[in-house]
Amino acid sequence: MSTISQTALGVQDFRLLWLGEAISALGDQFALVALPWLALVLTGSALALGTVLALMAIPRALLMLVGGVYVDRLSPRRVMFASNAVRLLAVVALGLIVLAGGARLWTLDVFALVFGVADAFFFPAQNSIVPALVPEEQLQQANGLIQGTGQLAVLIGPALAGIVIAALGTSGPSPGSTGIAVALFADGVTFLVSLLTLLLIRRGSDGSAGNESVVESIKQGIGFVWNSPALRFAVLVVMAINALVVGPFDVGVPMIAYTRLPDGAEAYGTLMSALGGGSLLGMLLAAALPSPRPAVFGTVVMAILALNGVGLASLATVQTLTLALGVTAVIGLATGYGNLMLITWAQQRIPQTLMGRVISVVGLGTMGLIPLSQVISGAAVQLSLTAMLAVAGGSMALITLASISRGTVRGMGLVPTIGELAAADRQETE
Repeated sequence: MSTISQTALGVQDFRLLWLGEAISALGDQFALVALPWLALVLTGSALALGTVLALMAIPRALLMLVGGVYVDRLSPRRVMFASNAVRLLAVVALGLIVLAGGARLWTLDVFALVFGVADAFFFPAQNSIVPALVPEEQLQQANGLIQGTGQLAVLIGPALAGIVIAALGTSGPSPGSTGIAVALFADGVTFLVSLLTLLLIRRGSDGSAGNESVVESIKQGIGFVWNSPALRFAVLVVMAINALVVGPFDVGVPMIAYTRLPDGAEAYGTLMSALGGGSLLGMLLAAALPSPRPAVFGTVVMAILALNGVGLASLATVQTLTLALGVTAVIGLATGYGNLMLITWAQQRIPQTLMGRVISVVGLGTMGLIPLSQVISGAAVQLSLTAMLAVAGGSMALITLASISRGTVRGMGLVPTIGELAAADRQETE
């Protein structure tokens, strides 16, 4: 029977990382609710809200590759510490400004910009540190714990933040400002906990100080992906999911709730909870169950990811909340399981000295296409909601299922890991 000491949580450094990031992920939900609410309190304008969100997203995408370079140069732990320290100062400063009644739209824009820049460095660092803390055989379980806990925070955090903001929203210099400030301070406290746990971590602090320029370092990361056929295909699959599933889902599901389901906004909230619950279940299954055998790994993962497309195409014709809930939960499950399997597979085949740069390439593919996909999906819905969902979902299903015929996909699980390559090298030198 397995004990804690035999799992990823038995590794002290990983246990500290998991604890700090679990608490910080919950706090982030407070800020992510407080920020748009503050924009609406200040302006009442959807355009202002969109501008604030864009100021977070644009630098995150533009600087992601640069963030990966510094993760490799300085170490994942140091970059995570610096990013969290900057965001701690930002949320506390904004909270104090809000509490004093001095918040203006420009202060919110500055905060969003600072947060977006810090995020660009944090994302590759967070996804690079886990392989440095746990043995290769525990990596999938460790990823499942980190991502599953983050997904759980997404499920419960916004509701808690909403309760805090609403409960304290009748006092202060402007409507809702006291609750917003408290929500921001709560996020600041969780950043402080994360900083303390990062200080206690011993590993994940080794960087590779290179003499090459930032541009040359970025080229090395991109070159590694390009020269690894299976990894290159995995990145393309992630990009396809974000282009053909995430955008159409983000636009299509609220439209389904608005035009087809009598419960409207309540139905939309329930559907998003079903997506989150399905995703969490998929991550837990990926972490708890043995990985598919190497000979069939690629086939199994692509078949499961095909459920994203099948599910999205099925939403084109749903007319009842019960059916929509079931389909949405399946989409979430396939996404959670497939994404966790792919990220673990990739981490096991990337040298630690290149981890930050390669992960940033994956991250750019993940985040860069989503806004464009959302805009295109919104335009397509004006023509036909049903056709948009059917075409996007059907295309995703066809791409993933057709990929199974490729030798690159069928051989994904047979690509040697970094640990296997190192063991082979040791045998040759003995």
